[in-house]
Amino acid sequence: MSAEATDPGNPEPVGRRRGRARLDVQGLRRIGRAALLGAAPRDGRPDALEHVAKVHRHHHPDADLDILSKAYVLAESSHRGQMRKSGEPYITHPLAVTLILAELGAETTTLTASLLHDTVEDTEVTLDQVREQFGAEVCYLVDGVTKLEKVDYGAAAEPETFRKMLVATGNDVRVMSIKLADRLHNMRTLGVMRPEKQARIAMVTRDVLIPLAERLGVQALKSELEDLVFAILHPEEYAATRRLVSEHAGRPDPLAAIAARVRTTLDEAKIQAEVLVRPRHFVSVHRVRMARGGLTGADLGRLLVLVTEDADCYAVLGELHTCFTPVVSEFKDFIAAPKFNLYQSLHTAVTGESGEIAETLIRTHQMHRVAEAGVIALGNPYAPTDGPDTPDGERADPTRPGWLSRLLEWQRTTPDPDTFWSSLRDDLAQDLEITVFCAGGPAGGPADVSLGLPAGASCVDAAYARHGEAAHCCIGARVNGRLATLATVLHDGDSLHLLMAPDSATGPAPEWLDHARTPAARLAISRWLSRPAGDDTGEPAPAPPQAAPAATDHGPGDPAEITPAAVLAVADLPGASVRLAGCCTPVPPDNVTGFAVRGGTVTVHRALCPVVARMAATGRQPVGVRWRRAGKAGHGCRVTLLAEAFSRPHLLADLTEAIAAQGVAVVSAAVEPPHEQRVRHTYTLHLPNAAGLPSLMRAMREVPGVFDVLRAGRTRRTAALRP
Repeated sequence: MSAEATDPGNPEPVGRRRGRARLDVQGLRRIGRAALLGAAPRDGRPDALEHVAKVHRHHHPDADLDILSKAYVLAESSHRGQMRKSGEPYITHPLAVTLILAELGAETTTLTASLLHDTVEDTEVTLDQVREQFGAEVCYLVDGVTKLEKVDYGAAAEPETFRKMLVATGNDVRVMSIKLADRLHNMRTLGVMRPEKQARIAMVTRDVLIPLAERLGVQALKSELEDLVFAILHPEEYAATRRLVSEHAGRPDPLAAIAARVRTTLDEAKIQAEVLVRPRHFVSVHRVRMARGGLTGADLGRLLVLVTEDADCYAVLGELHTCFTPVVSEFKDFIAAPKFNLYQSLHTAVTGESGEIAETLIRTHQMHRVAEAGVIALGNPYAPTDGPDTPDGERADPTRPGWLSRLLEWQRTTPDPDTFWSSLRDDLAQDLEITVFCAGGPAGGPADVSLGLPAGASCVDAAYARHGEAAHCCIGARVNGRLATLATVLHDGDSLHLLMAPDSATGPAPEWLDHARTPAARLAISRWLSRPAGDDTGEPAPAPPQAAPAATDHGPGDPAEITPAAVLAVADLPGASVRLAGCCTPVPPDNVTGFAVRGGTVTVHRALCPVVARMAATGRQPVGVRWRRAGKAGHGCRVTLLAEAFSRPHLLADLTEAIAAQGVAVVSAAVEPPHEQRVRHTYTLHLPNAAGLPSLMRAMREVPGVFDVLRAGRTRRTAALRP
């Protein structure tokens, strides 16, 4: 399949062809003519299947072609009499889809299913018939790509069809391979449809199918789909780009001269390599022109160097950087660190004698095959293989890659088709993926796992990817050993430790939605925030706690209420539940008082809390409260402490370490901006025992730079930090 610049109205490429895997367009025309003559056998195979068989045997010399002949006969007989909008017999479509996959090296089972992929949808053939004649594997693939009926699903048919395909792809990636080839052939013949329908199909292709092709590593399909969509949705830009390519086609090619020098250099170094000039497809040319403001002849393509062994890739790189002037900023090593879609290659750029910059790709022949065909090049991922027979450098097929696992996870919790459709497009719009290493797994799970997340994901996204709904209790994180806010954007290779609240009464803050990029996180947060009051507990829903250490965390004087793990106080109001106020976080043996609030709840404050005076001034009547006797000894509690210090680097980390050393958990934390070299930290802490509060405060005061630690709501002995 061609990834060159091609005219959607005329599939023949403009410009150079060397070094680019492409679909045999003449082969498509031959099988179309053969299909018009019916299924007359030749040497035991229908004439229309001859070219497919030849291409398939090129990739799989020992392939059993009888099953393909059998599938073609069923497809041709069931589609007989059906015509495409272009006027061709309908059988030409499954034949074309099968040839596309055969050119990319798909194995026999995939080709069999591609020949039958429309039979269940458009003819009287049933899935039971397919299973009986071709087995459960082919039946599963055919069912995976079969559309849902509009009569049953109405406007939701399209999103629900894609949901069904994604679920099927989660078990067998070949389902999406067939769908991508199906869409490519439909896009090639889209000119017979009305312009508005062309635009609608092109937009879905752009938003969903092209990103899926990228994620499955099928670059050959992705490149041609991009050009076809480009021509439909941006005809003026497409025409201008096509003219530029045509104008440069008759000029001397600067890349050809550089390629000749590279061949000579590698021959002298006794490195066996194939050096090709690889043209860019139209969308790639357009992007380069937009980024650089113009084009040179060297911008219309790249050099491709193919070698046999992985080690030869680095040998080629050394020779190029020795004998040419390299552009250091262009170097990327995707062999040592492959992309999430299987792509492996070395990228560099060198300068020619006349100053032209030639972008260069260095890879093995196996890497090149995978770069073009992605998961299709890996054959049947479910066939038994022996480890020693696996070629060096060939990676195992990711039948459930990280991005697909994320899609499957959140689609299960998104019954609404419109929400699913918009979330799917948003997720697929995020092109890049990063890997972070997360420590501290949930009980019973592995302690350390790697998480695949979209580029730009935050600690919030990582929390929901790691813990699911349990991430509601996340209160902070450490990134690469340093305390970080949940809003912190993660980068590839980061080490992450998520801090979880000791009880399940906490939940996400509305601000978390601003930091979440993944649909799974956004949907989970939205569900929690929109739940009815009193859900699950029969009591009013508590105010969402804040993430640590964010600027929105509870500070002194904030009247938000916090429910501890164990209720330490009782009120002199029959039937009332008790909450400890977050503004002063009372603990035994503080003198306390209470005030009744909505829902029959009594909020407990320290007697000296400023909120008590304000509520009394408004005429609110206090309610008597007292500590349970067991509270002095063994119950956990929460307390808010203010640490006032001179501003210095790493103060937050040192204070947190001192708190952790006392066996105390940080529920939330806030740091005010420094003022006159002084800074104030506010911590809400969970103590296993209230008796440990004095020793905790002493430990915090011993941290260098800290000149006072006091309870929230208490009159300060020091000057205020703010005028």
